[in-house]
Amino acid sequence: MSSPASVPRLHTRLFNRWLDFIERAGNRLPDPLFLFFLMAVLVPVASWIAVSVHWTLPHPVSGEIIEPVNLLTRDNLQRMFTEAVENFTSFPPLGVVLVAMIGIGVAERSGLIATLLKWFVTAVPGGILTAALVLAGVMSNVAADAGYVVLTPLGAVLFASVGRHPVAGLCAAFAGVSGGFSANLVINALDPLLAGFTDAAAKLYDPTYQVVATANYYFMVASTFLIVAAGWWVTEKIVEPRLGPWKPDQALEPPDTQSTRLTERERTAALAAIGAGLLTLIACGLLSFPNGALLRDEAGGLAPFYESLIPLIAIVFVIPGLVYGLILGNIRTTGDVARMMGDTMATMGGYIVLAFMAAQFVTYFRWSNLGLMFALAGADFLKGIGVGAIPLLLGIIVLSAVINFFIGSASAKWALMAPVVVPMLMSLGFSPEMAQAAYRIGDSITNIITPLLPYFPIILAFARKYDRNIRLGTLISSMLPYSIAFGVVWSVQLVVWYLLDLPLGPGAPIHLPLPE
Repeated sequence: MSSPASVPRLHTRLFNRWLDFIERAGNRLPDPLFLFFLMAVLVPVASWIAVSVHWTLPHPVSGEIIEPVNLLTRDNLQRMFTEAVENFTSFPPLGVVLVAMIGIGVAERSGLIATLLKWFVTAVPGGILTAALVLAGVMSNVAADAGYVVLTPLGAVLFASVGRHPVAGLCAAFAGVSGGFSANLVINALDPLLAGFTDAAAKLYDPTYQVVATANYYFMVASTFLIVAAGWWVTEKIVEPRLGPWKPDQALEPPDTQSTRLTERERTAALAAIGAGLLTLIACGLLSFPNGALLRDEAGGLAPFYESLIPLIAIVFVIPGLVYGLILGNIRTTGDVARMMGDTMATMGGYIVLAFMAAQFVTYFRWSNLGLMFALAGADFLKGIGVGAIPLLLGIIVLSAVINFFIGSASAKWALMAPVVVPMLMSLGFSPEMAQAAYRIGDSITNIITPLLPYFPIILAFARKYDRNIRLGTLISSMLPYSIAFGVVWSVQLVVWYLLDLPLGPGAPIHLPLPE
């Protein structure tokens, strides 16, 4: 008979074998470039099949019949060629990544980032390094998508600087940035965006109901600590042991991991760079937050500021990098700065090619209407099965998680789902804020395992910088434990919140009075 201690070990071995199977299966897939090419070819075929079987759905708000669009017609095939360049240049992650990397490249190649990381390593106790990295990832959502291109590579360098596997650091940061996308300690740009769709959907059932940006604030603050704890545990107990010891000879550009001690000159240059960075941040704040500031709209809103975050982030990295390089002598002429930026862009060549094919696939999927129809069909299925309260909430989480494989944008998915899910739950006595909380959980937990996430290719490119042999299956199998852990702890939190009838945010209840 097995001893109690052997049972967890058996479960651990079985789980690791399952992850190994996923890794092997994923690594047998074509390179992501050809995977996106294959999917771009399959979408038109799927659209033709959907049209052939006369699949239609009513729009949840207008009642208009939604039909799939056959992409194999002459006009649409022609459109694929004539708009291919526009699809590529308008692909949202492309400009975000390249502009941010221009600034990061100067800070990195001047030596500033390496110096700051050494300083960070000596300041943060090793025991909480992973937790600090996951928390930084969660909090980076205040800056929209900037965490993908700023924090994930820094997580890898940070782990390498203390002799740990850099891909484990990258995974921990990626888990916080993307898997913990809906958790935070402060309100960010996503909150008012989602609340707007929830409010509009709630008014379909009750024209007097109002949903505000703080609808899920209490719930998301509590979520932050759960996500950090789960990400910390998964990194150190599952992901890092599976990756094994890191071999620097497999890296394309191994970072300096020999010493964490700063010279006096490095410390002086770093302090000057930090001062320059703070002054830059203050200048950005003055451009954004006072009434009538340049980066406010006519109504006083901060939309121009949010839309300017990426170039502002590039500037915030460039200026301290210049100050550091000038003091240490790493930058002597304008040519040195241009070389640093050019060298950084040279490392992005693989991502640029991959982004071209990913942009075509995403565009074809949108043209075909298939993403919209999959989302509506799933919501209709949940509405029709008539399960109890808790299974229904968990079903919405699962539905949101599955749809996330087909539609990456959090706001786009909720724009489609809210008109169905919110009135449905309100008719069962659940508040719109509860519907939004369940959606946000599902939307977050599969971000880190779907290759269709627009930033997934750049994460894979960052990983290959430290292990040129890493493929899609390795990254997905490394991120899957985070997805499972986040899904479990977040779902349990939602159930506990429901059972204790706790407010989701200021004035945001879980239950509504049912009509008599």
